[in-house]
Amino acid sequence: MATAKPTFEEQLAQLQQIVNHLEQGNVPLEEALQQFQEGIKLSRELQTKLTNAEKTLGHLIDDNGDEKVYEKQTDDPSNNGGGNRGFGSSDEQ
Repeated sequence: MATAKPTFEEQLAQLQQIVNHLEQGNVPLEEALQQFQEGIKLSRELQTKLTNAEKTLGHLIDDNGDEKVYEKQTDDPSNNGGGNRGFGSSDEQ
């Protein structure tokens, strides 16, 4: 019988336990190395899950059911600053 893969949250909790245990500083070297390796493995798996989730969330479905790629909003260069003068503006008082 196949066992269910741990959830993101379960893996994150496991990684936190490893970090806390290693931070105590009284772990034998062999055990510390084994836990460090397990932590690296968990960290990579969690990063992969986050990257995949970001890719999934980066695709939006419009009203017609068409998929669109989400683009992060950046500063709008067409907004000539109209009244929102930031640091270093030439008309500082």
